[in-house]
Amino acid sequence: MMNLMWFRSDLRVVDNLALRDAMAAGPCKALFLSTKHQWQQHDVSAIKIAFIQQHLEALSQELAILGVELEVVEVGDFSGQIEFITRYSKKHQIVRIFANREPEYNEVSRDNKLASSNLSLALYESDVVVPKGKVHTADGEMYKVFTPFKMAWIKQAREQSYAPYSPPVAVAKPIEHSYQAPSISDQLTKRLHCWPSAWQMRNQGLIGFFKQKHPKYHAQRDFPAINGTSRLSPYLAIGAISVKEVINQLLYHEPMIFDDVKSEKFSWLNELVWRDFYRHLQFHFPSLAKGKSFRAKYDDLMWRNNTVDFAAWCDGKTGYPIVDAAMSQLVETGWMHNRLRMIVASFLTKHLLIDWRWGERFFMQHLIDGDLSANNGGWQWAAGTGCDAQPYFRIFNPITQSEKFDPSGDFIRTYVPELKEVPAKKIHFPHDYLAGHPEQNSYWPAIVEHKQARERALAFYK
Repeated sequence: MMNLMWFRSDLRVVDNLALRDAMAAGPCKALFLSTKHQWQQHDVSAIKIAFIQQHLEALSQELAILGVELEVVEVGDFSGQIEFITRYSKKHQIVRIFANREPEYNEVSRDNKLASSNLSLALYESDVVVPKGKVHTADGEMYKVFTPFKMAWIKQAREQSYAPYSPPVAVAKPIEHSYQAPSISDQLTKRLHCWPSAWQMRNQGLIGFFKQKHPKYHAQRDFPAINGTSRLSPYLAIGAISVKEVINQLLYHEPMIFDDVKSEKFSWLNELVWRDFYRHLQFHFPSLAKGKSFRAKYDDLMWRNNTVDFAAWCDGKTGYPIVDAAMSQLVETGWMHNRLRMIVASFLTKHLLIDWRWGERFFMQHLIDGDLSANNGGWQWAAGTGCDAQPYFRIFNPITQSEKFDPSGDFIRTYVPELKEVPAKKIHFPHDYLAGHPEQNSYWPAIVEHKQARERALAFYK
């Protein structure tokens, strides 16, 4: 008779209540079911899959110290997961399955099917700060605007304990770990080299961030040429680090942070509130995982969807340097600075009038931190179809955004080398300057004129 710990988007030993309870209940097996075909259907990027596999190897090593072997099995898709779990449980006389919840529609459907069978499935909430469904209006409804959600969230968040659950007590002697991550291309290896292990991030990266960068985060967070953000999102996306553990570290450095919600110090924690907000929305409105606009009236928009314009956006050849540099950063590294995500999303949906779902999918296909709820929420915010008090008429000017957040053009020059010789004052929209300097002109023309695109977008949405 055995218990089973089923790892999904929670690839950690520290602060994993499902694992702790599974091991405390008696002899325990551990399982991760890889779903190659399901990942393809969900547009999971190659770099994220490689990142998962790296952390599976680390998880296997940590579990081996606790006397638990991690089995990693390829089953194809979620239907294959159900079939395998059913057979596996019968073969190994599994008494109870322990797992952490996943908020997406297909994942919830999978768990509901398993729960309705004869299998005993214990599910835990580990991906958010405040449990989904607990932050609501006086009428019991989900907030549809961020700020009131935030204030209600804070009331509950400040009352919680953030001390992470201790690692489980070993149930047997240490064993040899068996899982090794498959080999990957040199290109992926180079990209992943920029991302330390979760252990390093937890014990070195986050500590350094809170000591050195957090005090300056509010002032520096929007400047992509400055390494001023925590770069924590890939670890949260695969559950290699717990969001509560992160807040526990924050409280060590800023013990009164929940009382300083209007201060600049709260800016970084505010991003975690946004993360919870989008995951709560996914819980309350499952149709968001089906490509539906949050505001249903926008489902009938007749997007232009010009494939040539879309290709130029994907390739970083729009003629707007900040957009092109951002898209090059995404394709080359698998990551994009948050301010740039807003700029390029606004450009695609407002300047080019291309369906936000096209951009949402492209991001998922390339991001190391691809996360359905955050990606969907961000894209619908940019497109004006989501939860926002200022929807369609917010249109970012890519030139002024560039002048404000990359004033010297340092970020642009990093990813658009064609502009490396252009002076800082001219680099944000260099076409007139380049026309007078043909020897420097290897940059491509702008595919749309900003003022005309803005007027067209306002008319389109109105």
